[in-house]
Amino acid sequence: MNTTSKIILAATLLALPYTVTAQELSEARIKELVYEAILENPDIIMDAVAIIQQREEVEQAASIQSVLTDQRVLLESDPNAPVLGNPDGDVTVIEFFDYNCPFCKRVMPEVQALLEADPDVRLVYREWPILGEGSVYATRAALASREQGKYEEFHWALMGAKGRLEEASVLKIAKDVGLDIGQLIADMQSDEVNEHIETSMRLAQFLGFNGTPSFVIGDMLLPGFIEQDELQQSVDKDREN
Repeated sequence: MNTTSKIILAATLLALPYTVTAQELSEARIKELVYEAILENPDIIMDAVAIIQQREEVEQAASIQSVLTDQRVLLESDPNAPVLGNPDGDVTVIEFFDYNCPFCKRVMPEVQALLEADPDVRLVYREWPILGEGSVYATRAALASREQGKYEEFHWALMGAKGRLEEASVLKIAKDVGLDIGQLIADMQSDEVNEHIETSMRLAQFLGFNGTPSFVIGDMLLPGFIEQDELQQSVDKDREN
């Protein structure tokens, strides 16, 4: 018997006359009584579903809080994650993103506006390439560009590019921002690049994210496109805590 059935059965038995107990009834008779009780009081089903949903929400919140507690240092202070904004800021915003995600491109100006409006925000990037080989190539190139000190410039250029990013377009943009292409290609296979991608995948799974962009601010998980005002409100709320 699954969890839903057990809750429905318990709720139904509570609705039966107090002189009747489950021990006194055959399984077949219990099923008959459950069916009759549901027909007479269909709200039993809705009540049971509400109980299940509430319990699942509580369990999910507790699980996420546990992950945030356990992974806080890695999320906010991973030395292998790019940091923009104020590296000494009092609030850390973590963004999981993919260069080929249209919503990530839409949220880019919102994030830029946040950084301009709030000089105390520290932005940590988790590159999470989930939209195909072009995304993986762009991510590897972006992370590799750190060796030449051009991550931020290259990142904004990639995010602002029109159309889907693939190897050719990524390398063209890399050349436009002044990167040494030979060194870039060699650095794309480094242990640091591999580790960053693997860690992003693992953290996203732990947090239950299923798409990009997804943000973490303090104890808040904010999946999907978010405007500057909502980002700022979340930053202010975390700052107050």
